[in-house]
Amino acid sequence: MKLDRQIWDRLAAGDAAEVKRLWSIRSMVAQQLGITGAELRHYHEAPGPDDDADAAPDPADDDPPAPDPAPTGPPPAPLILHPHQTPPDKADDGGTWSTWLVLGGRGAGKTLAGASWIADQAEALRDGGRLALIGATLHDVREVMIDGPSGILSLPRWRQPDGSWKGPTFHPSRRRLVFPGGCEAQTFSAEDADSLRGPQFHAAWADEFCAWIGDEALAMARLGLRLGGQDWKPRLMVTTTPRPTRALKGLMAEPGCAVTRAGTQANAEHLAAGFVAGLRRLYGGTRLEAQEIEGQIVDDGLSLWSAPMLTACRGAPPGGYDQVVVGVDPSVTRQGHACGIVVAGQIGDRAYVLADRTVAGVSPDAWGRAVVQAADDYGAQTIVAEVNQGGELVTGLLRAVGARMKLKGVRARIGKRARAEPVAALYEQGRVIHAGSGLEALEEALMDFDALGPGQDRADALVWAITALMLGEPPLWPRIRRLG
Repeated sequence: MKLDRQIWDRLAAGDAAEVKRLWSIRSMVAQQLGITGAELRHYHEAPGPDDDADAAPDPADDDPPAPDPAPTGPPPAPLILHPHQTPPDKADDGGTWSTWLVLGGRGAGKTLAGASWIADQAEALRDGGRLALIGATLHDVREVMIDGPSGILSLPRWRQPDGSWKGPTFHPSRRRLVFPGGCEAQTFSAEDADSLRGPQFHAAWADEFCAWIGDEALAMARLGLRLGGQDWKPRLMVTTTPRPTRALKGLMAEPGCAVTRAGTQANAEHLAAGFVAGLRRLYGGTRLEAQEIEGQIVDDGLSLWSAPMLTACRGAPPGGYDQVVVGVDPSVTRQGHACGIVVAGQIGDRAYVLADRTVAGVSPDAWGRAVVQAADDYGAQTIVAEVNQGGELVTGLLRAVGARMKLKGVRARIGKRARAEPVAALYEQGRVIHAGSGLEALEEALMDFDALGPGQDRADALVWAITALMLGEPPLWPRIRRLG
């Protein structure tokens, strides 16, 4: 490359100012090609076979070779993925998923999930397959999604039993990752949404979506997901630590979106000893714990439930309840919203949330059976179901599918927030304990209790259950008004 020769000539002549100017130009060109500073130094320090001893090869002329094989040794241990790292069977609405959204805390294994999934797509597509890898910046794509310790090139599947390499080759100058079998993945930065306007893909992986500036890049990527084939439907995977952004909430509410969640604790065995405990000591009971460690969407502002409040309310199930109820916010059609199903028990002046059995995308018969099953599992004496939509058909359905306990139909005569305020006050008093497991989605819905975000059906079901246990009929409890 002429620029390299000029740098060496000026260096030999002792012209430091000109060397500095030319090197700045060389570095800018390399950055645009996606080449790191370390690689740039490598190219200048290690001449190629066809170059003079004092001339460095041009990385744009020849792509770097595949990684050197590891020393011969035992094959790598098989990779075992957690449930949240495994592709879901269906979307949250019950249909086939087109977008898989993985929400997780720091170190929960989101990158490994994305790398494994994209490698599976490459192996299925083989020659002619086209994939997209999209990060907040090109540096993030390379250093996290491709070269990172949980990235694509770090997957154990690429090592032969003798330790030799059989995996993909990364061509940074072309922004291409070429997999065995011929499938190619292009790399993109969310900072440059226009670069996604031309290419088309079979599948795409978008990492740390909540760190992107705007959501135009995701929209452009979706427009490029138009390559299909026999038994192949384009799909998008999004991995991110959540933030309460409109873009994320909109993504979660879309038809065909499947959401899996995991906190940092889910992957603690693969993290440094004491890492999770140290974070909890620093941030326990704060919104940072809920967002960055638990992987929950935490809203600021006037939410009735806060992250510290919900953290403080967690405890162990005591058993021996005075009464147990199942709160139900029904769905009258298969295509309607989810059917909220929350089980709660009471001992004295405290309520215990025991389970969230909410279901979506199912028929009335199916959610009715889910309600009855939840009541049977926890020995509930009463099912409390909202009957604003469906009227007596709701209680009639529950009897038809085998409900043997008391059925109580309730009507919403005041707004959602007004109904929820007395229940939130009980939380503030420490009189409601979250004693069950798998309540993350419910807690997330409570922190976003604005009747707009996804998951409000869970929150409504909880409000009905706690109201029945602790407050009685609306005339028995005062209306609470928040000031300020």
